[in-house]
Amino acid sequence: MKVICDRGALLDAVNLVSGVVAVRTPRPQLTCVKLTATKPGAGGAGELTLSATDAEISLKLTLAQVDVSEPGEALIPADKLRQIISAEENEPTLTLEADDQVCHIRGADAHFKVFGFPVADFPPIPDFAEVLAGSSAQPKAKTVFAHTAGGLDHLVARTLFATARENSRYAINGVLMRRDGKKLEMVATDGRRLALCRGTLSSAGDKDAKALTCIIPTKALSQLQKLIHDPEETVQIAITDNQVLFSLGGEKGGPGRAVLTSNLVEGTFPPYEDVIPKDQDKKVVFDRDVLSSAVRRAALLTNEESRGVAMTFTGAKKQLELTSRAPETGEAEINIDLNSYEGEDIKIGFNPLFITDALKVINDPEVILELKAPNKPGVVKSGNDFLYVVMPVNLQ
Repeated sequence: MKVICDRGALLDAVNLVSGVVAVRTPRPQLTCVKLTATKPGAGGAGELTLSATDAEISLKLTLAQVDVSEPGEALIPADKLRQIISAEENEPTLTLEADDQVCHIRGADAHFKVFGFPVADFPPIPDFAEVLAGSSAQPKAKTVFAHTAGGLDHLVARTLFATARENSRYAINGVLMRRDGKKLEMVATDGRRLALCRGTLSSAGDKDAKALTCIIPTKALSQLQKLIHDPEETVQIAITDNQVLFSLGGEKGGPGRAVLTSNLVEGTFPPYEDVIPKDQDKKVVFDRDVLSSAVRRAALLTNEESRGVAMTFTGAKKQLELTSRAPETGEAEINIDLNSYEGEDIKIGFNPLFITDALKVINDPEVILELKAPNKPGVVKSGNDFLYVVMPVNLQ
């Protein structure tokens, strides 16, 4: 294999695929990036595909307009490859040449010789076209549909933050995705809050497909967000019995510039619809930025023991008073005006981080908060597509 690559584009690609490389593993091949150089036609132009996997998540990235002198493959440790390409910061291009298990990386004044591994030792990664068609090695996808990258990112950003971290209930360590016709819904919870976002698919895909749900790991969706840079780009999504595949930028049925594959989370997601309150009788409309600023400031005088911020809503004055106290530090009191308030006055406590997390992902300048009682959850709403349920904290 011998290729000449734009250093900047190669570094971006290596940084992205390194995100799915295994960190601690007895299998050194999972700490590597597989390089595959192909030369589809006459002339010097070709493609370089970078592949990596941790056995749970895999990623293939294809760089076009690469000068391929000799097609071939190599399996190189990801950390050394990234370090060398980063260090050659003054070079516009780099030459990569591999022979057997050795890769040579050359700049204008430097030559690096990196020892790799046999390419045959790299585990197979699902092929997007084979998943769509079905093969002996890969069962056919149960459903295939497409959405814009921007629309998908919108759904992920508004739910991913609410997933559990290292919770023993493994099913809530991911995001539930539910597809029904042209409707796509994502839901996440950590047991103390729940975020739900709805969208409409840009393409219905297989119209006869039944409603389908799956749980996607947090790490896979975080990696997907890093791959999105053009909101208008098409993302094809294929779901099998135990995997989900995202193909970014390809034509219908074909592989794109990037294909992300992830095993699905096993287990049963909580019945989230039962958690959403239906009988809230207090409705607050507030300015998103004003409330966010007030909650952040009130949170300055909280500690691990007194993690709550008290929120007192007064209908007559259309005002919200936020108070907090940390016994050894002090107290805070902040007053803001509300756009509108319906219902009786109420005092309720919330974890300030849970409130600001939701406000960060809301685009609308006005946000609705619905309440029932000091010991009942609050519901934050933005438009018709975002809903966020948050449990109160005890203020005693």
